[in-house]
Amino acid sequence: MMKRVKFESFQTLGRRRPIQVLILTIAAYLVVMSLEFPLVFDRELGFDSEGFDGIISDKFPRPLALESEEETAERDAPTRPQSLRVYDNSGSDSASASSSSGPSQLSMRHLSRLMFEASFFNGSSSDGFSDLQKAARDAWVVGRRMWGEIESGRVDLDERMMKKKREIVANRSESCPHSISLSGKEFRDRGRIMEIPCGLTLGSHITVVGKPRVPHAEYDPKISILKSGSDAVMVSQFMMELQGLKTVDGEDPPRILHFNPRLKGDWSGKPVIEQNTCYRMQWGSALRCEGWKSKAEEETIDGLVKCEKWIRDDDNRSEESKATWWLSRLIGRTKKVTIDWPFPFVEDKLFVLTLSAGLEGYHVSVDGRHITSFPYRTGFVLEDATGLSLNGDIEVLSVLAASLPTSHPSFAPQKHLEMSSKWQAPPLPDGPVDLFIGILSAGNHFAERMAIRRSWMRSRLIRSSKAVARFFVALNGRKEVNMEVKKEAEFFGDIVIVPFMDSYDLVVLKTVAICEYGVNTVSAKYIMKCDDDTFVRVDAAMEEAKKVPEDKALYAGNINYFHKPLRYGKWAVTYEEWPEEDYPPYANGPGYIISSDIAQFIVSEFEKHKLRLFKMEDVSMGMWVEQFNSSRPVEYIHSLKYCQFGCVEDYFTAHYQSPRQMICLWNKLQQFGKPQCCDMR
Repeated sequence: MMKRVKFESFQTLGRRRPIQVLILTIAAYLVVMSLEFPLVFDRELGFDSEGFDGIISDKFPRPLALESEEETAERDAPTRPQSLRVYDNSGSDSASASSSSGPSQLSMRHLSRLMFEASFFNGSSSDGFSDLQKAARDAWVVGRRMWGEIESGRVDLDERMMKKKREIVANRSESCPHSISLSGKEFRDRGRIMEIPCGLTLGSHITVVGKPRVPHAEYDPKISILKSGSDAVMVSQFMMELQGLKTVDGEDPPRILHFNPRLKGDWSGKPVIEQNTCYRMQWGSALRCEGWKSKAEEETIDGLVKCEKWIRDDDNRSEESKATWWLSRLIGRTKKVTIDWPFPFVEDKLFVLTLSAGLEGYHVSVDGRHITSFPYRTGFVLEDATGLSLNGDIEVLSVLAASLPTSHPSFAPQKHLEMSSKWQAPPLPDGPVDLFIGILSAGNHFAERMAIRRSWMRSRLIRSSKAVARFFVALNGRKEVNMEVKKEAEFFGDIVIVPFMDSYDLVVLKTVAICEYGVNTVSAKYIMKCDDDTFVRVDAAMEEAKKVPEDKALYAGNINYFHKPLRYGKWAVTYEEWPEEDYPPYANGPGYIISSDIAQFIVSEFEKHKLRLFKMEDVSMGMWVEQFNSSRPVEYIHSLKYCQFGCVEDYFTAHYQSPRQMICLWNKLQQFGKPQCCDMR
């Protein structure tokens, strides 16, 4: 009996042992799970220190990976510190701004860190700058609001619909007319402008039938001088212009060709034909035909002279001197028979003018006779000439444009931008750089930015990060343009957006932003400012800067001395805006260099609300440098190789370069190893 009880007791213990083992195993499992659960919960459900912030991303647990201290620190940080560099889309900066950081942090990578405060733009200044301060304040307020909408993705549905419609139209193979004909009434009804949708091409020609009006009295003449005792001068002139109607919104149409016959003469007192171009508010050098035939040694345009001869009332119908005439008589030389023609335009008399596009320039004929030829100039290709205007003392009877291109050159950003990783900006270096180049650009200058990426931004110094270049872009009035710029900035990583509404008078704010970026973000020794139609020889700019000892302040460029403000005309400067009679010495805006101490001074004065602003940014820089020079000497270096108009031999910078010319200049620099200009359009 005793044995049976012991056996049953042993049997009971044997049955309980597996249960105890199972209980212990479950207990151990629960202990382990209690330790692991917070990490899994945080990983799978997206909890952070502030609560739920996501959804379950995987149904199965992911394998744990050994992480670096840097990765852990970035993941644990709830917000991005303001002191970090947050501008670029590449390199070390982009590593700390992953795609999970949200749209606001993503946009900060290409947003200027320049801080505007309403108290600075208070409009209370009494020194003539209150209007500019008020404009800056308004542009900043509107710009910040617009950028907030872009950043959050709140784009109006109507604008999206309109954008889609424009894209559908742009994607169609639009066929432009081979010829366009307008009567005088139709021309006047269209605002005296003929639109040429696809521009011109080689061999295109425009014929105008018109009649100059009789002279009228001008009491404040712009092209002539009042004679002593007279209160008026008789004037008869008209202007025929090829304009670039589709180039850039918000800017005056550039005058690709300005043809201006002055029947009663101008300051010269003789009938004259003046031709010129105006690109981005800058007139070029005029070509004046005054009745003398171009000299034999002068260059020709497609084999034709620039100016033909016509009868003048002061040359006795001959350019031949009396001495030459007598010599010819003595030696019996046969005189060449010539026909003298009068000035091609006569008041109240019908004329037929034909303008044709040749290989090297435009050619003008009147009543079947060649009158003048004008060479193509920097900045435009033939298809840019998308409008013809006729104004002044002229009655237009008809206009005919023929031999026009039938395919449409697109102006859409996606047609200009080459979204390839090889054009992306290299990462910002960890340490300071020798040279920072800030490029002023308008929002819709997509082609200009792409041309720079494909040309001088590929220079050895920039690719090796010894020099850094960035575009500085303010906001456009059209949201869709800003959206495209934001995408462009995110992809290429070379755009800094300054969030104010862009305008010509406020370009100076972008210059301040360039100084701030160069000092606080890249810690550059030298800071260069240029425009997006400026070709920069980066190596030459660096060499010029290094000629001055590092302990000296530097201001280098094409420096103007004793320039006076224009007090009349479209670009007049009032005494309220600039009370002084002279500007300080200043370098032309297309390209100049300052040392970092000057840039630091500018930023400091701006932050202390003491920086004086002026609507001409290059004059503003000269004013700031002069102020800095009063406390510490500045080395002024003047050189014409910082070219203001076009391109010169052995240039440091070349201005007014079209996208095609940018590529041409770069190719020549690579092929020949020295700078050579490109005259192609």
